[in-house]
Amino acid sequence: MRIAIIGQAAFGAAVCKGLRESGHEIVGVFTPADEARRDPLAEDARAHGITLVQPRRWQRKGLVDPDVFSEYTATDPELNVMAFVTQIIPAQVLEHPSLKTIQYHPSLLPKHRGRSAINHAIINGDNKTGITIFWVDKGIDTGPILLQKSVPIGPNDTLNSLYRDQLFPMGVQGMVEAVKLIDSGVAPRITQDETEASYEGPWEGDVAKVDWSQPANRVHNFIRGSDRQPGAWTGITGGVVRLYGSEIVPVDTGPPGSVASIDKLGIVIRCGVGGVRIKSVRPNNGDRISALEWVKSSAISVEVFS
Repeated sequence: MRIAIIGQAAFGAAVCKGLRESGHEIVGVFTPADEARRDPLAEDARAHGITLVQPRRWQRKGLVDPDVFSEYTATDPELNVMAFVTQIIPAQVLEHPSLKTIQYHPSLLPKHRGRSAINHAIINGDNKTGITIFWVDKGIDTGPILLQKSVPIGPNDTLNSLYRDQLFPMGVQGMVEAVKLIDSGVAPRITQDETEASYEGPWEGDVAKVDWSQPANRVHNFIRGSDRQPGAWTGITGGVVRLYGSEIVPVDTGPPGSVASIDKLGIVIRCGVGGVRIKSVRPNNGDRISALEWVKSSAISVEVFS
């Protein structure tokens, strides 16, 4: 099958490799323009002599850029595969191939639509998540489902560990399986159940401020659902600190946000009920260091986090 891959990063490169090794012809790779470092998907295309197009944008004034569209159509794809897409892709591109467009999403759609799906699954305390390969339509992650796979969320999984160890490799495998189903003419189109749908906004920037009055399990989910990006944070004397490596621990009573204890594993902070141990930190957006190292260089034992 002749496939155009639209995407970026290590995930896009892994999908490209998987499809190429499955015998498909990758006729074009479309990634954002390289910035400080070259994109892994773009590098894969260069290494294998695949047509590479890196538009800064696909549209001009709300319409498809004719020059970019011409470069895209010249590759003559039968199917678009979207693998880690952050640009807005015009409808003309999505509808152009005879087999249309499929996309990867790291949740069990229709739950957790939006680009921060993994964060919100953990923050909400879900005990499972997964990947969905779906047919793209005009909505945000609303198209018919082609394939789904589920995976449990462990009690101490973080955004980083869940994606790296589970959803990344499962997503690559899922894309290869989905294309095989399409190539065989048996790929389903299962309408999403809108009564089960949820959408959460981007979990980016400084949105992840910890509320220490919440019970420890909620604080723990909040911190690990923001680990490593954007990093849950709390106010400290003279600035802020981002928190990583949370685990729930028993504590004595005291004001939420106060230091309960300090040990070789980190710093224990009281919550509304119970407490959490924090193993590493980024004070004032500096380097990430162990919580114990931070404690030794600061008067943290008397800090009340806000």
